[in-house]
Amino acid sequence: MRVLVLNAGSSSLKAGCFDAAGHSRIAGTKVALQPAGKQIAAACTAALHAAFADLERQAPGVLQGLDAIGHRIVHGGLALRRTTVIDAGVEARIEGCVPLAPLHNAVGLAMLRAARASWPALPHLAVFDTAFHAQLPPAAWHYALPESLTAPLQARRFGFHGINHAQVLRHCAAVLGVEPVALRLVSCHLGAGASVAAIVGGHSVDTSMGYTPLEGLVMGTRAGDLDPGLVLRLAREAVRGAAREHGMYGDAAGAIDSLEEQLQRRSGLRALGGTEDVAALESRAAQGDEAATLALDVYVHRLRRYIGAMCASTGGADAIAFSGGVGEHSAVVRSRACGALGWLGAQLDAGANAAARPSEGAPVARISTPTSAVSLLVVAADEERAIAEEVESCLSGRSVDESAS
Repeated sequence: MRVLVLNAGSSSLKAGCFDAAGHSRIAGTKVALQPAGKQIAAACTAALHAAFADLERQAPGVLQGLDAIGHRIVHGGLALRRTTVIDAGVEARIEGCVPLAPLHNAVGLAMLRAARASWPALPHLAVFDTAFHAQLPPAAWHYALPESLTAPLQARRFGFHGINHAQVLRHCAAVLGVEPVALRLVSCHLGAGASVAAIVGGHSVDTSMGYTPLEGLVMGTRAGDLDPGLVLRLAREAVRGAAREHGMYGDAAGAIDSLEEQLQRRSGLRALGGTEDVAALESRAAQGDEAATLALDVYVHRLRRYIGAMCASTGGADAIAFSGGVGEHSAVVRSRACGALGWLGAQLDAGANAAARPSEGAPVARISTPTSAVSLLVVAADEERAIAEEVESCLSGRSVDESAS
């Protein structure tokens, strides 16, 4: 089965063509994607055609004979909790979740429509970041709010990055020689967006992100956890500012939209250190730059806090894994995070950590010492492959674990 995977993010499109039954990548590419306002559709179409050209350059004819197209969709809400073939009803539900993940769902939807224009007869399947967290226990997903507020908005904790967290679980279990259901794992997905998941019995039982991808860790442009009182104060000040500028009633909606833009795109590491590039921050911090040092200190402090919290949710961890762009490539972040885990019996091998280079052929690198009570691992993120496997499994009626065995 030949599957084209489209993984549309907030700033790039990753595309890959896979022989999903054989679990082999035929070609892959990453192209810039800069959607803004009403130009989302045009930007997605341009990125899609640039990806097509690069895939064809790598493997001429690779887009001929496709059997299906898999799309990463960040938020599926309550109704969409597993990989599914996209029809008009599914598309409408994805669109209904745009306010819950505005940086991602709108782009994913536009990419779906652009791809469907090129391949209207093929099955298009949605693979959801929220699906892996669908079995969160009630204590983990409930907000302590009146039902009159939560029910109309489906307001609960959903969790994200589930595609990669699930793949990290499978890789870690394989390298440790245990079944996924037997592993107590804390999975740290650290990229432009970041989340930590507590995994027991093969399922997510707790996670740092919530109703939207704004909650939890400090991220590239997102602040993570904030006191709701501070958000209310910021909202009031934004509305009052709009009233001063536009009159008694002001542009309240515009003021809230502007605040959301600040929280989504101008906070996090960018706000603290001037950039979301962790490598650049590390270089500046090594030269004594105070802003870069503070940005990394806040980032690591929040990461340590959440690793500890997830270890409590798992009842003790057998393994802690780092994945995503920062998790895979920043030995400094891993070292600083693991340096606070001595109370768990976790021992970092400094040499192995510095040398860790997980790859497609060897997706897991062990960075703990032989005597460490907790396995510390670095796992190469490959969401495109995971999506291809999900698509093949859905269409064949098998589970991912069966198809990957």
